[in-house]
Amino acid sequence: MALIALAADKGSPGVTTAAVALSAVWPRRVLLAETDPAGGDLVYRSAAAHGGPLNPNTGMLSIAATARRGLVPDQLWDHVQPLSGGLEVLVGLGIAEQAAGLAGLWPTLGRAFASLADSPNAPADVIADCGRISGDTPAVELFPHAALVLLISRTEPEAIARVRDRAAALATKLHGGPRGAASLATPLIGVVLVADPGEASKISGQVNDMLVHAQTGARVVGTIADDPTGADQLAGRKRGRLDKSLLIRSARKVAADIYQQYGAAWAHQAQMNGQPR
Repeated sequence: MALIALAADKGSPGVTTAAVALSAVWPRRVLLAETDPAGGDLVYRSAAAHGGPLNPNTGMLSIAATARRGLVPDQLWDHVQPLSGGLEVLVGLGIAEQAAGLAGLWPTLGRAFASLADSPNAPADVIADCGRISGDTPAVELFPHAALVLLISRTEPEAIARVRDRAAALATKLHGGPRGAASLATPLIGVVLVADPGEASKISGQVNDMLVHAQTGARVVGTIADDPTGADQLAGRKRGRLDKSLLIRSARKVAADIYQQYGAAWAHQAQMNGQPR
């Protein structure tokens, strides 16, 4: 189906938590890619399927050498590790300095991620955790290849103002401005709010109205519960029924809504481009 890129403007609104939660409940096979140039978190917080630690050298770091010789989408699987629980992950860089090894390769990675869904051997969607995109981060070079860019934001007034301005800036960068963008121009730009479940419906409507009024070209596509206990369970720091947590229940709704709203359009666009699914 697609490459879905998750990012934040500033601070730590929970991009990695949102990316892992959405990947865990995604309705198709999915590859979670840690593409934050500042470094990934999963190698520190998650166990591998074999019970031991993840290998920090297998993932974005190891794929750099392969990508310089050209990258066929199926080659991505050579650098993937399964987490405990089965989620397949392309582990991120260890430190920001390692991002130099990926210089010039981000568009190559973007094309491979976007094309993985069309693999005749092992098709999958890709959810990319791009981290913070304020400043001159190279992760934005993935965005032109994405079907959907999701900006993750909390609901404090300053955070909402920032996501509004970031969405408008992305629309200008990717579409030449929201007014000139077709309704199904890709990548679509969406906002996912991390919110108190009791206020989620009201605040998502308010933020969506603001995005429309400001002509950002973006829309609120859902809310993920602000659930610290669920986040700790997802990261393996606490025990409990993760599938019953507010975090996972809300992520499941967001994933289902995205798939229902955009999946058919993406499949149709791929067919129009001569890429039958």
